[in-house]
Amino acid sequence: MEAEILILRHQLNIQRRHLPKRVAFRAMDRLIFVALYRLVPNTIKALTIVKPDTVIRWHRAGFRLYWRWKSRHRCGRPTVPLEIRRLIREMSIANPLWGAPRIHGELLKLGIEIGQTSVAKYMARRRGPPSQGWKTFLRNHADGIVAIDLFVVPTISFRLLYGLLIMGHGRRQILWFGVTAHPTAEWIANQLTEVCGWEQIPRYLIRDRDQAWAVQAEG
Repeated sequence: MEAEILILRHQLNIQRRHLPKRVAFRAMDRLIFVALYRLVPNTIKALTIVKPDTVIRWHRAGFRLYWRWKSRHRCGRPTVPLEIRRLIREMSIANPLWGAPRIHGELLKLGIEIGQTSVAKYMARRRGPPSQGWKTFLRNHADGIVAIDLFVVPTISFRLLYGLLIMGHGRRQILWFGVTAHPTAEWIANQLTEVCGWEQIPRYLIRDRDQAWAVQAEG
């Protein structure tokens, strides 16, 4: 078997002498190289007509193209006219005690069909009293803070695996790590339960503003 492999490699080297420096690859050729690399990573050492970094770049480019196609723009929500946006702002300024639900209800009485979230988006922002910064907050409450984050890992079949990382700020150590293909609000709650167990739950839970958390909350 080893002798046959040596003969095949030598034949490839002979062919390379008569071929141009830049070899043209078809889409199927690239797919075969990427699939073999992802299924058996050690096969990348046997590449001779293409660099291993090129195969890795093909896989990343294919992953980006797949998710760009899947996330392509579809028919979305219509834009709010400028007159309605000005009206929402004026109502919020003239009535500082009114929140988004109250202004939304008044607009519905006027026959203006608009969502409550859009009303909250175009309301005038009010400045409240200054509060402590993040640095001060983290220093004062480090022992009672737990941070969570979701990240994704691409696979050869263009699927996504979701990893959940939970870290305690008091001693800056990883408390829990979980992986799933279908993250749900129940799954995340179970992971937090596994972290705390019978001990006292953390007082503060920090996360970023990723849309994934909003999707899980709605689910």
